[in-house]
Amino acid sequence: MPHLTVYAPESALAGREAPLIAAVTDAIVEVYGDWAREHAVVLLIGVPPGRWGVGGKPIASPAPRVTFGIRATVLDRPDATEILSRLTAGVTDAIASTLGDHFRSDVTIEFVGAPPNHTGVGGLLVTP
Repeated sequence: MPHLTVYAPESALAGREAPLIAAVTDAIVEVYGDWAREHAVVLLIGVPPGRWGVGGKPIASPAPRVTFGIRATVLDRPDATEILSRLTAGVTDAIASTLGDHFRSDVTIEFVGAPPNHTGVGGLLVTP
């Protein structure tokens, strides 16, 4: 189950939430296939002005940052670099096309692999 948390300036997200969720989900489906649509979780977190800093100073319009949670087994596949490259390009395109192309060059995506038996849903440990 891919889980994405997108941190972006609140002003960039306002009124664009539904199109961004749809575009990011479509980017995931392009790589994983249609089965992933119902399992993709996208969380948008709008950061108010003054609450995002780089180098010890607040910045006015930071580029979105994405934490992309995936199963760790994906990272061990022989085609992992290709998969992660396609996901990076697709999610970046989705963000840039929805929030503005001026963000494209600075969108950051961090892939976080969850090992087997390290995720719980509904009070139960998810096992492979």
